[in-house]
Amino acid sequence: MNTAILPETWPVFLFAALMLNITPGSDFLYCLNQGMHGGPRQGVIASLGIASGSILHCLLAVSGLSALLAIYPLAFNALRWAGAAYLLWLAWRTWHTPAFVGAPAESIALDDFAVWRNGTLVNLLNPKVAVFILAFIPQFVDPHAAHPVVQFLALGLLFNLTGTSINACVGMSGATLARLLQRSKRLTRNLSRVSATVFVLLAVRLFTE
Repeated sequence: MNTAILPETWPVFLFAALMLNITPGSDFLYCLNQGMHGGPRQGVIASLGIASGSILHCLLAVSGLSALLAIYPLAFNALRWAGAAYLLWLAWRTWHTPAFVGAPAESIALDDFAVWRNGTLVNLLNPKVAVFILAFIPQFVDPHAAHPVVQFLALGLLFNLTGTSINACVGMSGATLARLLQRSKRLTRNLSRVSATVFVLLAVRLFTE
């Protein structure tokens, strides 16, 4: 029995994954903001944190736990509220982070582990990601394969690789943007406040949807 992913599936899936991953959201904003305040290294580490959360979502989907979010509204709402609360915490931290006015080492930034951990939580606490993976990836899995779970995980990894590449580029771009603005303390402070405001709006959207 066949276990390979159908050849015609790859280009369609890659295109769909690319289009979905370039859509700005909390993952995108977190990597951009971390790159601005911690430099390109932490921008990339933030993307790896997002990737870790995405991998966990895929594993939870395979285990069937993610399906509970779609079946039981209470479980979905609990995770949704936790995610919204976490985004509000990130907004508070971003608002109070000193403006980026010099080299990355001169700004107050989290250590690498904290950046990775926060990125993981940003992604993991978004129940819409779990439901999305549960609804999107199975459309490209061959139901006649001997081991459809293997196909699901392979597609999940591919989806994750495209997302990580984009988020890493966004994180490094944030560091470049910060360097361009480093002579304007007022402008960078306002940019941080704009980021914080967007985090709040994302939290409100997650809380109310």
